Amino acid sequence: QAQLVESGGGLVQAGDSLRLSCAASGRTFSNYSIGWFRQAPGKEREYVGVNAWRGGRTYSLYIADPMKGRFTISRDNAKNTVYLQMNTLKPEDTAVYYCAGTDTFLQSILTLKAADFRSWGQGTQVTVSS
Repeated sequence: QAQLVESGGGLVQAGDSLRLSCAASGRTFSNYSIGWFRQAPGKEREYVGVNAWRGGRTYSLYIADPMKGRFTISRDNAKNTVYLQMNTLKPEDTAVYYCAGTDTFLQSILTLKAADFRSWGQGTQVTVSS
């Protein structure tokens, strides 16, 4: 299993941008799909999006509707890192953001859940002030 570490969170103002990184260690990263989730205080963990990876290429790239047009996911296999670029941040984006990985083929890209992933990072806090 790959070990995942998120970074890049912080305190920003509404309208600002942040780029989160999910760095992986372990030789299995090249077969890993990486998803992003977030969890705000008192709320359930929310699916943000996924870079679904198989056979050396991205076969699906998805951002959930509440973030679509503002968030993008990219991948740099040379650095074993997946990025979540977040633009035009809103106070409701405040949450702990987690990346998660799996080498299992992901089929239901639109409705992935935490249980679909095997490895998790520790999370990084994003706080957006109004």
